[in-house]
Amino acid sequence: MRSRFRDDRGLTVRMGVTLFLLGLLYVGFVAALIVLLKSWALVVVIVALLFGAQYWFSDRIALFAMRGRVVDRDDYPELHGVVDRLSALADMPKPVVAVSSMDMPNAFATGRTPDKAVICVTTGLLRRLETAELEGVLAHELSHVAHKDVAVVTIASFLGVVAGLLVRFAFYSQLFGGGRRDQNTVALLAIVMGVSAAVYALSFLLVRALSRYRELAADRAAALLTGRPSELASALTKVTGDIARIPTQDLRTAQAFNAFYFTPAFGADPGLGRLFATHPSLEQRLDQLGRISAELGEAAVPGKP
Repeated sequence: MRSRFRDDRGLTVRMGVTLFLLGLLYVGFVAALIVLLKSWALVVVIVALLFGAQYWFSDRIALFAMRGRVVDRDDYPELHGVVDRLSALADMPKPVVAVSSMDMPNAFATGRTPDKAVICVTTGLLRRLETAELEGVLAHELSHVAHKDVAVVTIASFLGVVAGLLVRFAFYSQLFGGGRRDQNTVALLAIVMGVSAAVYALSFLLVRALSRYRELAADRAAALLTGRPSELASALTKVTGDIARIPTQDLRTAQAFNAFYFTPAFGADPGLGRLFATHPSLEQRLDQLGRISAELGEAAVPGKP
């Protein structure tokens, strides 16, 4: 079923290219593991189980990791009201609504299809934003669901997860089992670790390139759906500034899920992390919203002339 969110051909093309390239990488990775480990059945079964678990249970995993819980209308009537209005405006199924008890102001969408989608917001976000600003953030997250890029990022992240696990396994096998292994086994583990590291690096870069574009696409779609880009810009400015003041140790768990967040969980000085960011800079996002605001004849975007 099509929603009223505008189609984004650039996003669709980028998702297709990313999945195609990752598919080639995935086939080559599995083939290399089969040759190295000499057990195609074991490799295929393990990879299939991991892929299935991530695809089918990604929403539960994300909610569990972020201490989120599904809430009903009696607990959060205003939040449900905003989601109801936006779902009707976008002409799409209402997602499950969840709330995380974290003070870090943020939101994310997860789920493999629009019918199975979950939108989760933190209590820190609810406490900081006005209703119109919250509407902009939730429209942003709904657009991820409508464009199906949540499912694409979940699938695209899978190869990196598997490769990362294999790197750790090979590393610890050499570290703690080196004295009991012959030279051939040690060499095999080193090759597996090298192949896995290369695959992880390539998938890492591909997913982040897609992620940065999809965030701009979601900002654009949300601004056009609500007709109020300045409110989304105001929310972005507030959330980004407040996250920078959250203690670094409180952000460490959240950073593993940066690709899914409304804005990344960076501390006051992200340093080299900006080079491999999952999101465009705040300046890029505000510039785009400023242009949309001008096109719609709206008042100036906060933070922009």
